[in-house]
Amino acid sequence: MYEQFFGLKELPFSLTPDIGFVYRYSGHQEAVNELLTGLQSGEGFVAVIAEVGTGKTLLCRKLLTLLPDNWASAYLPNPLLTPAELYREIACELGVEAQNTDSLQELQRTIFERLVKVHKSGGQTVILIDEAQAMSQQSLEALRLLSNLETEKAKLLQIVFFAQPEFEKRLGRHTLRQLRQRITFVCQLKPIARTELEGYLRHRLAVAGYNGPALFSAAAVRRIYRSSAGSPRLINILAHKALLAAYGKGGRRISTRQVAAAVADTASVQISCFAGMSQTPFWLGLMTSLALALVIVLLLKGVA
Repeated sequence: MYEQFFGLKELPFSLTPDIGFVYRYSGHQEAVNELLTGLQSGEGFVAVIAEVGTGKTLLCRKLLTLLPDNWASAYLPNPLLTPAELYREIACELGVEAQNTDSLQELQRTIFERLVKVHKSGGQTVILIDEAQAMSQQSLEALRLLSNLETEKAKLLQIVFFAQPEFEKRLGRHTLRQLRQRITFVCQLKPIARTELEGYLRHRLAVAGYNGPALFSAAAVRRIYRSSAGSPRLINILAHKALLAAYGKGGRRISTRQVAAAVADTASVQISCFAGMSQTPFWLGLMTSLALALVIVLLLKGVA
């Protein structure tokens, strides 16, 4: 790889959600603030909705590090669980022993005892569920029933969903109306803004050990943004491949040529590019259409 060539200690644009590389761009920080506000106010359910590749898992793991020390938490990265498996996984994450033979009622009672203990110590219990859009309806209902565990004055459990936009569509179903009514906070994790992209690239390079002059030219940064639409995952893929292309040619700086090669080598970026075309300003589209029409008229006159 190119680490030694560019003076890096590790790969700066790995797709592994490493919280050491977290860059607090405006969309990320806004989501963090909304999540902490929702949890501190004692809301039962909170949802983070974001497109594929925008950093939901990284945000989820970062949130775990921001919770107070006296809070208990359960992190479920794989939501493809039956209700019984879901309860056992939650119990395990909360440090409670649960037998495979325990019924749902027994598991719920075990979890309730743990929630009460945390509450009496002045803490709260939070369950973070990644990729929530993949949960079955039965498991979502089991989770809603688990949220009913409360004292006369306070909720004992808060649940945060991290999901793709289709999760919101599922919540629109009549059969999930009770769960939908309990989600009091919904925040959107926005992509990286154009003005923040250069800082994002510089931050990740610095964390990876780079301390030289800017590696990416201004034109290269613009090309990465146009091709990624601000999606952190696509940015990382393009930046990584551009560094590889430069390394292969012995280049010390990334220009649009290396980024163009990275784009051509990344099929998923083409979809992003086409999606971005739909956001072309109306006046620009109109002028393009008029110019094309004028060319056609002139060509027809020439033929006549």
